[in-house]
Parts: sequence; structure tokens; C-alpha cells
Amino acid sequence: MAPDFNDHCWNDVIDDEIREIYEAYHRETYVGARPAILAIDLYNKAYLGGNRPVREVNREYAGSCGENAWRAVEPTQRLLAAARAAGIPVIYSTRHADTAGVASTNRRKNSETEDLYAIKDEVAPLPGELVIYKERASVFFGTPLIAHLHRLGVESLILLGESTSGCVRATTVDAYSYGFHNTLVEECTYDRSMLSHKVNLFDLHHKYADVMHADDVIAHLAKLTRKVA
Repeated sequence: MAPDFNDHCWNDVIDDEIREIYEAYHRETYVGARPAILAIDLYNKAYLGGNRPVREVNREYAGSCGENAWRAVEPTQRLLAAARAAGIPVIYSTRHADTAGVASTNRRKNSETEDLYAIKDEVAPLPGELVIYKERASVFFGTPLIAHLHRLGVESLILLGESTSGCVRATTVDAYSYGFHNTLVEECTYDRSMLSHKVNLFDLHHKYADVMHADDVIAHLAKLTRKVA
């Protein structure tokens, strides 16, 4: 068991009784072989209203993750830069504004414009990087993602984005079901609700993914860069 297996953001909401129940899942965590970055739903809608409390921005911009999204921008930029320097594929997901009533969740939706689902400029794909358009929560469901991953020779995924309890969770569970080793980057993943964020990270960490800190993942990618050089 890694001594820091539970050294994560959920420590203030997960008690000793739950830790004991989940002890059988403790293991060494790591970034898998031949990884790709999967950046989930880093679109403009999640950042609307600026770097302010989520409850405040949601009064005007329903669906925004407010300060939780903005807090993740800087570590996400560093992670993407490290991945690109190491020659690791970077794949994005988003959706179209109008999908004829098909949605990721049961949230009530008002009329939306396509620009809401463009990837935010600060973390946008570079020319040639793949963007997957999806209609349900998981990036795998009804999309060609698995075919692209096989074509690229990807064996493991480094996942980030939003929301932890929704599209990130659904995608991570599907990725595990397809046999990928999953690394979920804590500081680059976010949700509207911090409680949902922490509980879902805890659950995913124990069952379907290795939740790791951004600095540790970036350090691993830097080693890959040196090997390439």
C-alpha cells in the first residue's frame, strides 16, 4: 500500500469507518504505459461568470462551475504542455448545442449557442489534436473514441475536466471497462459541488482510477520527455 494513498482532497468528508471499508482497494498508484490525455468538456460554458463562487455565478449562468473551473486552468495548462513536450496524444471532448433533445444529464436546458461548447481558449486544442463530439455523459458512448485510441496505440489514459460526478465519472468507468489503466488528475478535475467532487474522486480512486496530483503526473511526463530527447 502506498503510504499516501488517501492524501487527497476528500480527507475532510471521508471518515475512518469508510476508509476501513475501502481498505481492500489500497494499492500502488501510477501513470500507465503509452498514455493519452483525455480532456473532458473544457468548454466555455463551465467558466461563465468568471472566477467567482459557483452559487453566485449559477444565478446568472446555469451550469457554470465558477471558481472551481478557474482554479483548474493553471495546472491544466501545465499538464497539457508537459504531455505535448513528451509527444503524448491529447484528445478533447465537447458537444453541440443542439442535439435534438439528447443530453448528457436530466438538467433543464434553455436555448444555447454553439460558442458555449467551444473549448476555452486558455486550454484549447492545438491544430491537429482530436476533438470528440458526444451526446451522452461518457466520451466513449456512441463515439469513435475507442477506434482512435487503438489506432494511436494508447494503453492508458490521463483524464481531467468536468464534471467529476458526471461526464468525468462516466468516461472513467467506461475506460476501465475497456481495459485502460486510468490516472485521474485531481487539480485538473472539477465540479459545481465540492461535496460531489470529493466523494466521486474518492470512489473512482478506489474502484476505477488512480487519482494523482498534477505535480506528480507532470513529473512523470517530464521523465518521458527526457527519454524522447
